[in-house]
Amino acid sequence: MTIGNFDGVHRGHRALLERLRELAEREGLSPAVLTFEPHPREFFSPQAAPARLSTLREKLEMLAEEGVALACVARFNAAFAALSASEFIERVLVGALKTRRLIIGDDFCFGAQREGSFATLLEAGERHGFGVERMESVTVDGERASSSAVRAALAAGEMQHAARLLGRPYAIDGRVVHGDQLGRSLGFATANIRIRHDNPPLSGVFAVEAHGLNDGPRRGVANIGLRPSANKLTRPLLEVHFFDFYADIYGAHLNVRFEHKLRGEKHFPSFTALQEQIARDVESARQYFNIE
Repeated sequence: MTIGNFDGVHRGHRALLERLRELAEREGLSPAVLTFEPHPREFFSPQAAPARLSTLREKLEMLAEEGVALACVARFNAAFAALSASEFIERVLVGALKTRRLIIGDDFCFGAQREGSFATLLEAGERHGFGVERMESVTVDGERASSSAVRAALAAGEMQHAARLLGRPYAIDGRVVHGDQLGRSLGFATANIRIRHDNPPLSGVFAVEAHGLNDGPRRGVANIGLRPSANKLTRPLLEVHFFDFYADIYGAHLNVRFEHKLRGEKHFPSFTALQEQIARDVESARQYFNIE
């Protein structure tokens, strides 16, 4: 068992999960993860909580890809937050999950007021019969791999930096839904993708690659945000214009990978100005991918 928020499943998380799989295979146990919904910081201070890198669905999919056999999602509410360190160990780790071996990151604390530590777990492990191991942080080019570092890179539009910390391009999943046909009226038809991120960690216009279509990955240009130049939205929308692609893909579930940031979102004085900028964005994205 390992425990954490695993937001984004970055390279530090993946190193921890690799060690988890090794221990589970060696000892004939199931590799399992305990995670939380919502994120504890969303529970304690929803207005100041950081942008999520991944929705619960995205996180569970990535954990499965890393070989996790069992993902346990604890509802983080007032009752859960009030558990003391000893109650968490006895009720959750020992009572509910029958933990035999526990591996944690070097910054892990738990229980009300974050009173539980690695030393607490070592002592409890001796009493209850489970082993405890701690992993050191993973660094990438001298920087600690963390969810906050990934958020900072995405907010700054540093997509290659974020990809190095994640071990892959940052991506968002969503289903293609019917929109208001604004892109089509401007001459650039878009797939409108319903995303579950209320507060995405990035915004603007990007060169992207989408996976999930029958004929393989498709490249294009995407806007994620509130569309300040059109009918301004109350929640973010992801719109993707695919190069040289005209198929009906309503209902498709896509994984959109953000490869390169072209510009931030901004307001344009007219639809003509917006149309001209979109044409420049499409050309810039084609150049980025070296597509004629």
